[in-house]
Amino acid sequence: MIEIKQYTEKDFCAWNDFVQQSRNSTFLHDRRYMDYHSDRFCDSSLMFYNDKGKLIALLPANIEEQTIYSHKGLTYGGLLLGSDCHYDEVCQIFGLAMAYFSKLGMRSLIYSPAPHIYHKYPCEEDLYWLYQHGAKLLRRSLSSTVDLSVPLPFSHLRQRKLKTALAMSLEISEDASYLDGFWQLLEENLLKRHGVRPVHTLDEIKFLSERFPDEISLHTVLSHGKVIAGCVLYKSDLVVHAQYIAADEEGRKYGALDYLFHEIICKIHFRNAKFFDFGISTEQGGSILNEGLLFQKEGLGGRGICYDTYEYKIS
Repeated sequence: MIEIKQYTEKDFCAWNDFVQQSRNSTFLHDRRYMDYHSDRFCDSSLMFYNDKGKLIALLPANIEEQTIYSHKGLTYGGLLLGSDCHYDEVCQIFGLAMAYFSKLGMRSLIYSPAPHIYHKYPCEEDLYWLYQHGAKLLRRSLSSTVDLSVPLPFSHLRQRKLKTALAMSLEISEDASYLDGFWQLLEENLLKRHGVRPVHTLDEIKFLSERFPDEISLHTVLSHGKVIAGCVLYKSDLVVHAQYIAADEEGRKYGALDYLFHEIICKIHFRNAKFFDFGISTEQGGSILNEGLLFQKEGLGGRGICYDTYEYKIS
């Protein structure tokens, strides 16, 4: 028998302790990260205990109208599992969760699991359960990822850009004090090219980077002390993810991002990380591919990883 319990603030420590040892969790599932924008979401996260009272799974979740999301405020959510949680228990967990949400009047589950590159140990029992129970693939976004143990060489075009950057005596910095300058550059780029703003505000990314100094960092390229390119990295146990990337006109002209990513991929050591993920090159839930963006990332050695979202109808 498995016991289901809705998360409350009293469970903060138990939740975070489990996140530390789960097979497929990252720091995004830490309550210190999840709760920074808790005012925007109606949290309905669940915790699951076995018959011995041991916590064996978590489901980050929020409710919006008659839909449950796992989790709308995160890049990926999904069922977080312990090492000793087997498929038969996953079946029970989903059954209990769907019955619980049904009583709350929920009509559907929107489920975005972490891609397998984030898994510290294989953890796709949830995907098989979704398939078995008729869930449909709602969205699929294509990201570009580098295997850090055997990175592919840069394309000839990117190597030429790298040589241009090296000839310009550009400087690479990991100084967080350049965040204001980078953020202004980032916002200008996103508004001009896509008509959108960053998911995080400057204050939010400052707050999160101060709360997670080992997991969130800024890397910039400077020309005579001015930020001309940069990226914000999210570093989990196995994956270094480029959360934000931007360059101004000068940075693009001089190949500043090629220089930056060459240093990041080839020279900077990220603990035990196995992958560098450039992020998605798709828009509108994956229905539109930004071919130019994908071309650039593939030229830097990135190859395809999918970020998927499923929809399950709750009966």
